[in-house]
Amino acid sequence: MNRSEQDIAVKIVGLKKRYRLGVIGGGTLQGDIQSWLARKRGKEDPNAVIGKKFHEKNATFLALDGIDLTIYKGEKIGIIGHNGAGKSTLLKVFSRITAPTEGKIYVDGRVSSMLEVGTGFHEELTGRENIYLNGAILGMSRAEVDSKIEKIIEFSECRKFIDTPVKRYSSGMYVKLAFSVSAHLDADILVMDEVLAVGDVKFQQKCLNKMSEVSSSEGKTILYVSHNMNTIRQLCDRCVVMDHGKIVFDGDVDEAIAIYSQIQKKDRSSFVDLTNAKRYNRVENTRYMTFKSIEFLGKDENIFSNGEHASARVVIDSEIKVEHAKIRIGFYDVYDRKIGSGICTDVGVIEPGKNSIDLDIDFTGIVDGTYRGELILFTQDSFSGVSEHDIVLEGFWFDVYNKSDIPWNAFKWGSVRLRDIIKK
Repeated sequence: MNRSEQDIAVKIVGLKKRYRLGVIGGGTLQGDIQSWLARKRGKEDPNAVIGKKFHEKNATFLALDGIDLTIYKGEKIGIIGHNGAGKSTLLKVFSRITAPTEGKIYVDGRVSSMLEVGTGFHEELTGRENIYLNGAILGMSRAEVDSKIEKIIEFSECRKFIDTPVKRYSSGMYVKLAFSVSAHLDADILVMDEVLAVGDVKFQQKCLNKMSEVSSSEGKTILYVSHNMNTIRQLCDRCVVMDHGKIVFDGDVDEAIAIYSQIQKKDRSSFVDLTNAKRYNRVENTRYMTFKSIEFLGKDENIFSNGEHASARVVIDSEIKVEHAKIRIGFYDVYDRKIGSGICTDVGVIEPGKNSIDLDIDFTGIVDGTYRGELILFTQDSFSGVSEHDIVLEGFWFDVYNKSDIPWNAFKWGSVRLRDIIKK
């Protein structure tokens, strides 16, 4: 379809964003001035490491490395990639939260950004007051917000709490109200980063339907970042794959997901350091126990056959002594559909410090494909109340192959294979 310059909603040209690693400067203003004067005078820097003439500047890295992207009005664009690929940085630069190092961004229309739970909300204000605040940020008059506020409250399912300060809202209520505000106020471009991961399944579907509706009927443009490939497939009509700050693919959604899966397959190391792994932050308790690593013993790569039992060694770091801790591993396919879970009902006594625990993981019934393992560390009280202490969303990635001669289509037949049906 031929499109003109007037149809462009967003145009990004040569975009780069460079960050400095480590601590910036010498630690104090006095130290920075001393180092600057020493350089100017050609003298030895008093703050330099012994053996070095000057205090070295910290290393840098490119979070975005030459992004070129054109988005047309009414398009629903998915942006996917591994953690650290540059997705969130791109949206932050686009939303003017941070400035680019190089390059230009041209935007035609109002932008409403929802980059994390409660973006743009003031915790001391009520839900109703925050609706007006967000409208004002978008440049809307009070009369314009008045005309939409009833629809916003109704969609959010938070009417009972709308005059309560949002600091008392749960994470799910935050998402419901924040999304409702973004979807109903007069923004031309909606920018969303993983926000629907917090809401319940029913509300997620409601949000996806609403985004499709406002895009088709009102011509709004949507930029949607998610690790949930199922929602990407359902919502988006075009998908961008990012890898190490660059766009490696821009086009068909199913093809983009396949390329993303291949990128994920590059690292199947049997040992995974979980220190900086992506976590679900809003757990019920302060993290007294955390996963440090997982290692599949006797394996070079995380590749298993259907029916194989694998030995995994999990290291947990704890500040306190805990009895009867439990571990749950959730298995997800590349479309982020949960295919099953395994639970270790008692890992024994967790002592202060590092604890090494060996687990037996059964891959029986999982068919050919690439999967993600999610790790949950939790305890359960005498009343069956569950307290989650650490949730690692991307604990490890692994592949499963089927020894059977029968070809298996996981998408059509399902990702879990039942025991063979026996003829009587």
